[in-house]
Amino acid sequence: MCGIVGYIGKKQAAPVILDGLSRLEYRGYDSAGIAVFDGENISYKKSIGRLNVLENMTRGGVDMPGLCGIGHTRWATHGIPSNENAHPHFNRKETISVVHNGIIENYLQLKKYLEKKGYEFVSETDTEVLAHLLDYYYKGNPMEAIFRMLRRVEGSYALGILFAEHPDTLFAARKDSPLIVGQNEDGCFIASDVPAILKYTRQVTYVDNQEIVKLHASHMHFYNIDEEEIEKESTLIEWDADAAEKAGYEHFMLKEMYEQPKTITDTIGPRIKKDTIEIEELHMSDEELRAVKKIHIVACGSAYHAGVTGKYVIENLARIPVEVDLASEFRYRDPILEEGAMVIVISQSGETADTLAALREAKKRGFQILGIVNVVGSSIAREADNVLYTWAGPEIAVATTKAYSAQLAALYLLAMKFAKVKGTVGEKEFAYLLGCMERLPHQIERLLNTKEQIQKFANRYLAAKDIFFIGRGIDYAISLEGSLKLKEISYIHSEAYAAGELKHGTISLIEDGTLVTAVSTQPELYQKMISNIVEVKARGAFVMAVTGEDNREIERAADYVIYIPETAPVLANSLAIIPLQLFGYYIAVGRGCDVDKPRNLAKSVTVE
Repeated sequence: MCGIVGYIGKKQAAPVILDGLSRLEYRGYDSAGIAVFDGENISYKKSIGRLNVLENMTRGGVDMPGLCGIGHTRWATHGIPSNENAHPHFNRKETISVVHNGIIENYLQLKKYLEKKGYEFVSETDTEVLAHLLDYYYKGNPMEAIFRMLRRVEGSYALGILFAEHPDTLFAARKDSPLIVGQNEDGCFIASDVPAILKYTRQVTYVDNQEIVKLHASHMHFYNIDEEEIEKESTLIEWDADAAEKAGYEHFMLKEMYEQPKTITDTIGPRIKKDTIEIEELHMSDEELRAVKKIHIVACGSAYHAGVTGKYVIENLARIPVEVDLASEFRYRDPILEEGAMVIVISQSGETADTLAALREAKKRGFQILGIVNVVGSSIAREADNVLYTWAGPEIAVATTKAYSAQLAALYLLAMKFAKVKGTVGEKEFAYLLGCMERLPHQIERLLNTKEQIQKFANRYLAAKDIFFIGRGIDYAISLEGSLKLKEISYIHSEAYAAGELKHGTISLIEDGTLVTAVSTQPELYQKMISNIVEVKARGAFVMAVTGEDNREIERAADYVIYIPETAPVLANSLAIIPLQLFGYYIAVGRGCDVDKPRNLAKSVTVE
């Protein structure tokens, strides 16, 4: 996620802004920029790469005089990392400057509208639209221009804005992207997160959705979208600096689990339009989509597990055969890629060495490659024919949570798009699936709020040596991911099995007190799973079940049951994974493990 810092006050602005940006580096970024009103004009500097490049260009901000400014670290969403795409963005005369965190969903329509009005664009970003739109509406009153601009844009935003004609004022606005403001005896601040300004003030005010703030050196005013001034209460921050970076959460992993509702919203929201799905990044006509005869999904680790879920969902909805390969095995088995096949590679970082090698192997054979990645401008994003971005923002914890959930969401979108153009689902079913997808963020929030219940249960198994996960069909896919989450952060041996395979040897490992986690979200398989639970119970197992709210019969067989909200069965994995993530997390915390940086693991595996 992009980072925003702004300052207006008695001190030189640039050093304060650069210091604040350095405290937001944990959010991840690919470029940085700063704009300061120097007394006559808005001067600015931008650079790709790390923040120290910008610091060296400005001698830590000393070379940029002025008492008011805004800064930005960019996590690319629209447009590759470059100086042109780095923030701040400007109008033609460079009298209006904007920094932005979020996604403007209707920027293409707005861009076309402005181009017809004679505006020229120098970047590929959605943010530049905001600068030109402000210019279009500005007639001397900046607040009027901001209100009119905000009523035109769709999507999410946290904004810092400068007007050269109003050097004594810094403007900010927010919708669905985080933004705080603060004040001390020297001035006022804006920031994406608390750590940026904790050095200067512990008294902050959280800006709510569709609120606008007008900041001066000694005071600030708040307004709602109806142009009414409102009163806001500040909050005293008592965290230390490390805790502040984690927004009060004990670990980045827990913070990122709680970001999953927003992650899914950001991934699916811009692609659901007028009761249908539009994935512009595919760059494929309906005819070309209908011509796809087979799909090969290639990935590693959790991304592979997302791919296994994708196989079930795509085959179920679109009736296209899907093969899923571990990227590390794909090119060495001399895969048979049929005419009319599409290859999908999935990677959070876009730099996974095995996945990148598999992409190149498939491309060498002349096949179309779709990348599902989180990092704009990454190697896979550059080399794939088309890219479906997941927009999860930076993920700090080594064990993925929100990026995995975003990959599931992207695969749902893809499956439903194929189903729509192929006519394999009716209008009623399609509408039902869309509704279920849009409810996922709220339902995930409900499950996350059961964390205390899951923590109490996890504390009973801190000394476990072996834990088994079982499921059938699509639930086997979620069992794979649940098992991986547990083993990689707690160091407890854990395995996932297709439940029907238990009798083919695995059941011999079950003994008194062995914990078995049974995932059962598919109504047509409820009875089969109950039979499997009874089988392991007969060998002394203790069974934790994750199941749908309508499966009360399972209580007769399982020892402990976690219910997930009602949803379409093909989407259930997005809900079932939440208690499994929490279970693995609290086991690891209870055992004193380094949750964010488990031993021997790296966030991005860039070597074979």
